[in-house]
Amino acid sequence: MSNCHRLEGKVAIVTAATKGIGLAIAERLGREGAAVVICSRNQKNVDDAVNYLKSKGISRVEGIACHIANAEHQRKLVDFTIEKFNKIDILINNHGINPAFGHILEVDEKIWDKLFEVNVKAGWQLTKLVHPHMVKNGGGSIVFNASFSAYKSPPGIAAYGVTKTTLLGLTQALAHGLAKDNIRVNGIAPGVIKTKMSEALWSGNGDEGEKEMVDAMEVGFQVVVGGRGAQVPGAPVY
Repeated sequence: MSNCHRLEGKVAIVTAATKGIGLAIAERLGREGAAVVICSRNQKNVDDAVNYLKSKGISRVEGIACHIANAEHQRKLVDFTIEKFNKIDILINNHGINPAFGHILEVDEKIWDKLFEVNVKAGWQLTKLVHPHMVKNGGGSIVFNASFSAYKSPPGIAAYGVTKTTLLGLTQALAHGLAKDNIRVNGIAPGVIKTKMSEALWSGNGDEGEKEMVDAMEVGFQVVVGGRGAQVPGAPVY
């Protein structure tokens, strides 16, 4: 794993970073020299993740509980980062939910709205909040975790896939819109990685898990056998 400290002096926010892909990205950023602020819904999980990162030799790391779709919590996250490290250079929008499994037309309307609120709107809102801080610094980098579902999605998680396709459009629009401010905006699209969120796709526990994995492979989904969050961080850090 790289320890070249090419991000020395940079400050990064990583959302949904107490486990899985988010935690792996936070660790990689820290190893590259960045100060890191992580967030998640549960303060104990945040504290545990901060302690884990510190045990790995990453000293400049802080964490705060944050319901990512809550506008007040978003502002507190940004204010907390400025209070601790005085600037923001990097935003990793890693958060996402998928509470809906089943045919896309059977998704409850409230669940549909929640999917877009968390998976799309929250990242847009956070980008608006960090934008002036990045402009003040002379530039920055924003990354969205779009998932391979943005391109092809098994029928059972099609609603989730629609939000990720929308996220690609948002990423492209922001990339064009913020280029003048020397802010890079990119997206990553990992396949099935062994995290809690994707468990129904890889666990094979019961008919639902097996069917979702088969559906995933049939549409060309990249199924990473034994793949874990630690395999992902190179792309967003680059």
